[in-house]
Amino acid sequence: MTKTSKRGFDLNDKRWFSEKELLKIKKAHEEIKWLLDRDYKLESIMNFVGGRYQFSTRQRDALKRGTCSTKNEILRKSKELNINEIKDEILNIDGFNLIISLEVALSGGTLIVGDDGLIRDLAGLRGTYKLIDKTDIAIEYIFKFLESKEVKVINIYLDSPVSNSGNLKIRIIEHSNKYKIIANVILVNNADVVLEKFDNVVTSDSTILDKCNSYINLSKSIINEYIHKANLISLS
Repeated sequence: MTKTSKRGFDLNDKRWFSEKELLKIKKAHEEIKWLLDRDYKLESIMNFVGGRYQFSTRQRDALKRGTCSTKNEILRKSKELNINEIKDEILNIDGFNLIISLEVALSGGTLIVGDDGLIRDLAGLRGTYKLIDKTDIAIEYIFKFLESKEVKVINIYLDSPVSNSGNLKIRIIEHSNKYKIIANVILVNNADVVLEKFDNVVTSDSTILDKCNSYINLSKSIINEYIHKANLISLS
């Protein structure tokens, strides 16, 4: 039986991201961006700014994932493809990245809208993953949305060292049989290394975004279309 679970949900987020705390977070975000624009290293910045404001680990993670230099922001936005112009395209999807973000959205967990417009979660799953009751809904939304955009082929890359990657592959294929989309689910040792060489990438991973040729902000479009109660926090 699939476990009922709230992916990336933390009761303390009401406190960490309250109106009062968000004012401090947004001020810190401006300071971090200013330092990034002057080539200071992110880890050093986070230690300094995070310590100054006495931020929690969750608050620091939100700032780390949502803030980038102006140079990287411009670079990433220049690579973004229009979601309404993906008909007949072949998409290369960072499977865990997309599905986990949608599971967090469905769970009411905190999602950060970064400087680059990409949505990132705070689930922090480091090599461990279990299918939950939100997994099937997330997969359905992916296929439903892409079919509405007349996408014909998707390549979904899953990191094979992550636990239950094989089970997730089976589940994705089961769902794909209901749609007119050819879905290739590919287990690889490191999805980042594969995806960073491609066009039409679907991810919010900063390293991939900075190296790939072009990307689609799919999680944002799916959340806007189907998950209206998602807990989105913008740092800007």
